[in-house]
Amino acid sequence: MTKKTQKVEQGENPKFAERDLIKGNEAIAMGALDAGLKFYFGYPITPQNDIPEYLSAHLTKAGGSFLQAESEVASITMVMGAAATGTRAMPSASSPGISLKQEGISYMAGSEVPGVIVNISRSGPGLGGIHPSQGDYFQATKGGGHGDYKMLVLAPNSVQEMYDLTIDAFDLADKYRNPVMILGDSILGQIKEPMIRHKETKPREEKPWALTGADGRKQRILKSLYLAEGELTKHNWKLKQKYDSMIQDVRFETYKTEDADLIVSAFGSVSRIAKTAIDRVREKGHKVGLFRPITLFPFPNDELKKISERVKDFLVIELNTGQMVEDVRLSVLGDTTVDFYGNPPGSIPSPAELTEIIEKRCQ
Repeated sequence: MTKKTQKVEQGENPKFAERDLIKGNEAIAMGALDAGLKFYFGYPITPQNDIPEYLSAHLTKAGGSFLQAESEVASITMVMGAAATGTRAMPSASSPGISLKQEGISYMAGSEVPGVIVNISRSGPGLGGIHPSQGDYFQATKGGGHGDYKMLVLAPNSVQEMYDLTIDAFDLADKYRNPVMILGDSILGQIKEPMIRHKETKPREEKPWALTGADGRKQRILKSLYLAEGELTKHNWKLKQKYDSMIQDVRFETYKTEDADLIVSAFGSVSRIAKTAIDRVREKGHKVGLFRPITLFPFPNDELKKISERVKDFLVIELNTGQMVEDVRLSVLGDTTVDFYGNPPGSIPSPAELTEIIEKRCQ
């Protein structure tokens, strides 16, 4: 979907009737397999360990290779080396593990090597705990490593999306020759929901940049070190143009926004709780809608701006102390009020809590 309102129906797919009860982490692993994953390099950390556990049992049967690396740093470096040959590779980790991968992610972006990085985020800062959190938003969307780079970031809110967006992530990584992140959390990783599985059927393009051996052809070089005068400047502007072009793949969901006087904006697992709360306050006569970014980068700025031409009140709800709210404020028109309600890690808002918060905001 490109720049169109996405109406998400849980598990809906008219081509397939059979559904299985699947855990979110396993849905990611299945999506990676069905997208043609050939190399997985990971390191154990809660709450994403179901992903390497599943792949350790199934990837070799699918003709791939599984390796538990000696560290998170080694894991991302191995992914870069495998992906540089044109094959599909990924690691998965949780927040502290993703922090350790930042240098490698920056190298992948600088060298234009595609790959999918999965973050089933947990609470922080530091070791924090294993509670769900959305505190990695800045790290994912603003470039957590060194240098002037971006990743396309996809934020699912259901088991079906964990599966579908993983397949999409590999296609997008190849399309842009860039790392793509799946940003989930421990709620999404551990819940079980009905899910429909299907094989990817899109034809894959040749990769004329891939390092496959130079016998009989001109050598290919992938690098992020540019020392000649003006060379690095030119490279960075080239990357900037690529990041700007990612707007064609922006994704979002709107829910009951057509007549809304207040727009709640939330992503990931919190958007599900917010949707339940919105239904409850609507029963009490309050016109409230939901705007859910599915791509966190690129952020759906244009769509929010259009909504703010009519609706002047926004409430951003996040499982942190305030991160995505900054992008919402940058997107809407200047005469729009944007308030924030946050739950730092360790405290998951209930539908009743958000119903009360939204209802007060409507008064």
